[in-house]
Amino acid sequence: MGLPVKRHTSSKRKRRRSHLAIQECNLVKCSHCGNQALSHRVCGQCGYYKGIQIIDVFTKLDKKEKKKKEKELAMQGKKVALEEKESAINEKEIEKNTKEISQERKKTNDLLKNKKKS
Repeated sequence: MGLPVKRHTSSKRKRRRSHLAIQECNLVKCSHCGNQALSHRVCGQCGYYKGIQIIDVFTKLDKKEKKKKEKELAMQGKKVALEEKESAINEKEIEKNTKEISQERKKTNDLLKNKKKS
């Protein structure tokens, strides 16, 4: 078995190990429960992938765990629905505000034109 002839420097060692760093995972939002999951993988929380149930998460759980898991999923579903409603409400408010601002601008422009004429 061969032995190293010369010692490797610390910089050589660090350069070799530079590719061993942990990389950040690409997480996406699950379309069913809204939980963070790896992309192109079945969601571990609800067992859905692309809107289709692939794994029945509740089969391996006992009664207490099933109830707890169902409650969590229900709460997450409500949270997602609330977020969607809030975003829709915010969009409507923004549209109203932009309409009001444009109407005020028209009024001020008309007043300025009238002052210039007189």
